[in-house]
Amino acid sequence: MKNKVLIIDDAAFNREMLTEILEKEYEILTAEDGQKGIELLETHQSEIGVVLLDLIMPVMDGYRVMEIMEDKGYLKHIPVLVISGEQAVAVERKCFDYGVTDFIRKPFDNELVMRRVRNMVDLFTYRNSLEDQVESQTRTLKRQYEMICKQADELKQQNEKITDILAEVVESRNLESGEHVKRVKSYTKILAEELMATCPEYNLTDEEVRIIESASAVHDIGKITIPDHILLKPGRLTDEEFDCMKSHTVKGCEVLDHIEGVWDERYKKYAYEICRHHHERFDGRGYPDKLAEDDIPIAAQIVSVADVYDALISERCYKKAFTKEQAFCMITNGECGTFSPKLMQCFRNAREKMENVSREV
Repeated sequence: MKNKVLIIDDAAFNREMLTEILEKEYEILTAEDGQKGIELLETHQSEIGVVLLDLIMPVMDGYRVMEIMEDKGYLKHIPVLVISGEQAVAVERKCFDYGVTDFIRKPFDNELVMRRVRNMVDLFTYRNSLEDQVESQTRTLKRQYEMICKQADELKQQNEKITDILAEVVESRNLESGEHVKRVKSYTKILAEELMATCPEYNLTDEEVRIIESASAVHDIGKITIPDHILLKPGRLTDEEFDCMKSHTVKGCEVLDHIEGVWDERYKKYAYEICRHHHERFDGRGYPDKLAEDDIPIAAQIVSVADVYDALISERCYKKAFTKEQAFCMITNGECGTFSPKLMQCFRNAREKMENVSREV
């Protein structure tokens, strides 16, 4: 239980005041310089919920403390609230560059400190718990697959199971209902079947359509690596935040690689292609690899249309839902990026089926 607060400040008055503010809810550890603070961190890291850090101190200043915390990986699991008398914006920016969670200037308001500390502890407790759950579930899934890797029929069933579970992890992290993945799978199946019927040059089979449908569930698995303040941000993302969000395509493949050796090869191939390339665009303006036209794997192209369609007609934290008519026009008119003309014809042909799915799921 991370119920301890570590206060690192050379001023005894500040340590006493902060202790008085927080001691009703947290066990307090104090250090009068950075070196002693690091010693306490190394001893109590699993119990510390937040560090309150001054910048200007003897022996070891706050900047050095942040450097050590970053090197040791503490900043990933322990939030840091800098409380400093420094007034320059450049100082605050430098602290955030180090990876601190928040910054308060002295003199501080007692209630503000209490609320900031409570929010930070709750947020990191939730995030760390979720990460532990993901890691635990991934280990469990790997053990399950290792037990049945020689049994082809059971392996096929487990391949589908793992994608659904991983998709549920993403949906719970993204605070969504989980229906998004179900709809994307249904839209993917409809589009893939239409493409198989009208474009034989892609050599799709019923089995491949089934695998593509199932593998579509992991298209956003990389979002489990995106920080909450970006993933759940209700407003427009900054350029830096959007770059981080875009990385979910590559990081998702890294997640899949962690369960190396337990995938059916065809299944792994489609899951990897979908995960990495479902944001590529036919004109080469997508990401992460700026692939164009048929250099984009057809499975990723199919899931891309399915994903965009469902995103448009669904309400999200950053937008209202569009009508099905609006979504259809936006996609076919190129307002959501450029897609394959062949796939767009399949989309037109399958419009009624997809709209029926949106009502049922």
